Amino acid sequence: MIQKAMLGSVALSAVCCLSASADWPAFRGGPDLGVAQESTLPKELNAESNPLWSAELPGRGPSSPIVVGDKVIVTASSGAKQDRLHVLAFDAKTGNQLWERQFWATGRTATHPTSAVAANTPCSDGERIFAFYSSNDLVCLDLDGKLLWYRGLAYDYPHVGNDAGMASSPLVVGPGVIVQIESQGESFVASLDRATGETLWRVERPREASWASPTAIVDDQGNVAAVLVQSKNRLSALDPASGEEFWSIEGGVDLIPSAVQQGNLLAVPFDGLTMFRLASDRTKAPEKLWSSNKLRPGAASPIIAGGRVLALNRGGVLAAGLPDSGEVDWQVRLDGSFWSSPVVSGDRLYCASDDGVLQVVPLEGDREQISSLPLGEAVQGSPAVADGALFVRSDRHLFKIGDPADR
Repeated sequence: MIQKAMLGSVALSAVCCLSASADWPAFRGGPDLGVAQESTLPKELNAESNPLWSAELPGRGPSSPIVVGDKVIVTASSGAKQDRLHVLAFDAKTGNQLWERQFWATGRTATHPTSAVAANTPCSDGERIFAFYSSNDLVCLDLDGKLLWYRGLAYDYPHVGNDAGMASSPLVVGPGVIVQIESQGESFVASLDRATGETLWRVERPREASWASPTAIVDDQGNVAAVLVQSKNRLSALDPASGEEFWSIEGGVDLIPSAVQQGNLLAVPFDGLTMFRLASDRTKAPEKLWSSNKLRPGAASPIIAGGRVLALNRGGVLAAGLPDSGEVDWQVRLDGSFWSSPVVSGDRLYCASDDGVLQVVPLEGDREQISSLPLGEAVQGSPAVADGALFVRSDRHLFKIGDPADR
């Protein structure tokens, strides 16, 4: 069943604040997912000069930080039942806490011991912050922390959720913020009005758990033509204005890492890793180019950068494949296991291992020349990049990693 809204002739452009190069407004950042638009991050790391600052966080949170203007936004959950929801803002320059807001969860708070209710990364349209949680609570705040609206989606759909917890991150497209809520109970994808929280549309999905996040499929003009969602046995492209399905592909879809697009290439954790060539009309089904188990990612989402598709598996093997053939060009083993998705800046890849070792991998030349910085705390969230610095969070702290001259 599709609930349609009167959207008029509103253009479905990409996330509003993606045009601001200094921002990192959502899970994996801007339109080039996982690729920073700037290349001024430190090329080597050492404990003498970094972190530039650290700030204490409450409770727990595998979610990633986002950066909007001069603010770093982080979510967390606390309490014996993980039912206290936190949204915090920090000054990106100094690390001083600007504000904190707290709410009570209205839905299920049971999660796997390695996760938490604050598993979903928030997003922003440049004016508002949308903080989503495993309890299926969606909080909308302005940039000063004022509550604009709150949707406890478990009130409307009480059978959503699973014992491992939910983790899909929201996505701003056009007038709505899109949430993917797929579980063994009720399953759906919905678009909620950014200004009011009212449902613009909702479509039912297969009753299977999925933790992957929706991905915007952008056309050559930079507009969002479709929203890609991953279910257990089905990859679907939805109309962002109505939720209607443009096309779908059946197969073994990974349920944790998310897809990535660059130009007309779409890399999906599907039968290992599958590369598709998108049609010029993004509403048409894409052409499959290849599938490779050698490039299968783990929990970390793949990246397309520097003429390679990069996949990091749970065991710490970073593999670089040729986008046109899927042939493995090179691979290198990193220190530790990985849950966090890496980011690329310039000719280097930055990734944080499960035990909190931040590593810098050159993508050209001698790829064995890896520098590292132990943060001393477990890391699950992916780094955010803004203003020449990395922002990395653990359960206990938010860290800023950058040039000591910016201290």
